Amino acid sequence: MSGLSLIDIEQADFATLHKAFVWQIPDELNVAQLTCTRHADGTAKLALIAESDAGAVQNYSFDEIDKLSNQLANAFRKRGIERGDCIAVALPQRLETALVHLAAQKLGALSLPLSILFGADALHYRLNHSQSRLVVTNQQRYLLINELRGDLPALEHVIDADAHGFRTCLANQPDTFEQVKTHKDDAAFLLYTSGTTGPPKGALIPHRALIGNLPGFELSHNGFPQHNDCIYTPADWAWTGGLMDALLPSWYYGVPVVGYDAKKFDAEKVASLMSRHKVTCAFIPPTALKMMRAVPDLFERHTSSLRSIMSAGESVGEELHSWGRQVLNIEINEMWGQTEHNYVTGNSCSMMPTRPGSIGKAYPGHRVAIVDADGHFLAPGEQGEVVVHRDDPVHFLGYLNNPDASAQKYLGEWFRTGDVGYFDEGGYLWFVGRADDVISSAGYRIGPAEIEDCAMQHPDVLQVAAIGVPDPENVRGEVVKLCIVPRSGTNPDVVLADAIRALIRDKLAAYEYPRIVEFYDTLPMTTTGKVKRRELRQQHIDANDVQDTSQ
Repeated sequence: MSGLSLIDIEQADFATLHKAFVWQIPDELNVAQLTCTRHADGTAKLALIAESDAGAVQNYSFDEIDKLSNQLANAFRKRGIERGDCIAVALPQRLETALVHLAAQKLGALSLPLSILFGADALHYRLNHSQSRLVVTNQQRYLLINELRGDLPALEHVIDADAHGFRTCLANQPDTFEQVKTHKDDAAFLLYTSGTTGPPKGALIPHRALIGNLPGFELSHNGFPQHNDCIYTPADWAWTGGLMDALLPSWYYGVPVVGYDAKKFDAEKVASLMSRHKVTCAFIPPTALKMMRAVPDLFERHTSSLRSIMSAGESVGEELHSWGRQVLNIEINEMWGQTEHNYVTGNSCSMMPTRPGSIGKAYPGHRVAIVDADGHFLAPGEQGEVVVHRDDPVHFLGYLNNPDASAQKYLGEWFRTGDVGYFDEGGYLWFVGRADDVISSAGYRIGPAEIEDCAMQHPDVLQVAAIGVPDPENVRGEVVKLCIVPRSGTNPDVVLADAIRALIRDKLAAYEYPRIVEFYDTLPMTTTGKVKRRELRQQHIDANDVQDTSQ
């Protein structure tokens, strides 16, 4: 593959691009080769601007990153890591995070990104299910993961990236490495995604998926790359959004990325960061955009070099679109995709008018349709489930060790996304909601099952249902609400609610924290004994509508 754009936005309209587009993907393909090694040409081309929360900045070239990832690949091999093994990384946006992914791919291994927000239960499940043999993490999570090792028989090595020994380990290794030859259909990443039933599922993402992301990436940034482009996202590199929608596609084109190792999102600091490093393109989820909009005169104090913003994870909405036009002189390009089938549809204001509220059109190379419950294709204006064709390089390989769950996602050759929407007469896709019960909060997709399992660990919880309800602050899209039936004799008060909240925050992740806890005598159930989460959501909405009307 060349480093040139796949899309020529100068010579064709959007419909012509669709008709003429043909995928050209070689059988032999490796993400590390595409995103790093081929740019390591001795020119010291800038790859990463790494800034810490304290303000320290370090620049790295593709040459340096290639050599360091070679050393890390050699260090992994010395520890017995082989082709097909799983290597986990639990680190924020920093150099070592990228090095682990690149080293794993050079070895023909799988890399598993893990959020630094994960608690013990979330880490244990993913490390055990993936049979990870090695983890690279920071000092904060090093002790915790070591405590879990007794119940993780496959885990042989835990490496602290903050320790002096990590760099010593690299320094003692050769900076050359003969990359393992990988096929386009070989798995490169293992990304866990939440569902409505059972624990999180591990989606196997092939090397070819990177190429599948590129048409959407180019168009959502209005023709990428352009002269002096530099990209940033506050999205964690542990998620599809940060890794596959920002870091790796930028490096495919040899464009530098700003990595910011921040403890939490701070609108003032992020605006300053983008101004100082002259960021031109950004992926900023709607929640972060809303937080930036809330700071008065933010971009009067921090000059913006932005020419494009792509946003995804929840609805952008007309207010944010209007703010982008008025404050930044930018049409925010909303995009839609999933971990299993990413960067499928979106807007590109350079190619077509943006319709605020719509998630755009299918990008060239992707096929999207709307079907009813029986799998029949629906006409424009008719609501149904959004499906995408599986004959697509971005499509995943299936769920790890879960063929039944994989098979249930298909209607013939079409992949069921679980999202409900419709096309308008102009071919724009409009998102209506989830067909299942996945909660979308602050850009995170949260499955209720893991939260419910954790809440049930509290001795005073008899039954529980986790649902997504509208965020009363209108920032996160949805927030997690726990509907709890307490055990007989238990006092359902604020003390119990806070104890359950703390349990989930400590064992799972901060973004799964239930901001609303309500106690019930009984939960609505189906005849087969399943909780009617949709009914609970509607009850919550109706109750709040009544309150709003009475005020």
